[in-house]
Amino acid sequence: MSLAKFEIFNTVVELGSLTKAGETLGLTQSAVSHAISSLESEWGFSILTRGRAGVNLTSNGEHVLRYIREILKWNEEMAQEIANINGLEIGVVRIGTFSSVSAQWLPEILGNFSELYPSIEIKLLEGDYDDIEYWISNGIVDFGFVSIPTSYAFEVIPLKKDPMLCILSEDHPLAQQNEISFESIQEEKLIMSKKGSDNDLRRILTENNVIPKIKFELADDQAIFSMVQHGMGISILPEMALYRIPNNIRILNLERENYRTIGIAATSFKTLAPATKRFIEYLKSWVNVRVEDHSL
Repeated sequence: MSLAKFEIFNTVVELGSLTKAGETLGLTQSAVSHAISSLESEWGFSILTRGRAGVNLTSNGEHVLRYIREILKWNEEMAQEIANINGLEIGVVRIGTFSSVSAQWLPEILGNFSELYPSIEIKLLEGDYDDIEYWISNGIVDFGFVSIPTSYAFEVIPLKKDPMLCILSEDHPLAQQNEISFESIQEEKLIMSKKGSDNDLRRILTENNVIPKIKFELADDQAIFSMVQHGMGISILPEMALYRIPNNIRILNLERENYRTIGIAATSFKTLAPATKRFIEYLKSWVNVRVEDHSL
């Protein structure tokens, strides 16, 4: 067995394709296929099934994958620790993120961080809250941006309170108000984010005894804006998600202060690799500076 084969297997699973894994790792498809076959021969069972739609894990492959990811994780952390001892700043940081953080925070953070630490590579996986929590718990990412509280017993670091706001068409009868009541929300057709991204809104509605009249559940914020724009209903989204909102949509406060708490989560912050800890230190300082000058 070798770490190189483990890395190939893990990459094939992440990308769902032998060809894509080869392109990413700089290997031929034949070399990738040989590495997988070699592991299967050593272990005495199949770990992948190949089909027209790509590759899939077998049940046995799924069992061993979590151990392989742990081995690769510890190998990466050892390499980073050795580099750290020698005064070098190297490594790979894998981060789970959701769309509004990707758009509003990460371009500046990654640009500045890469200038300071050019030998630290950042890899991003973008998904919804449920995706990110799954990635953290299964070791696919080192840490992730989350909405607190999380569904898992992670260690968390709160970063920002992000107000939840109501959006509606400028032609809506309530458009001239500054605030909307939960009683009014109860009567409106509601356009929600899809399951996995709607945790904050569902929590707020439950806390205020609102049973929503859900019209649509959509994955894309721009699609939600378009539906609201055309009078199909109202929506409630975090302030950070409203960065490209059309001019003919009105934004109203909710009747009481309601917000999501954006933070980061990991299975343990103490055991993270040096490069990941360095990135988190920079992230926290970046957020603190912008909170203090009210630009965040």
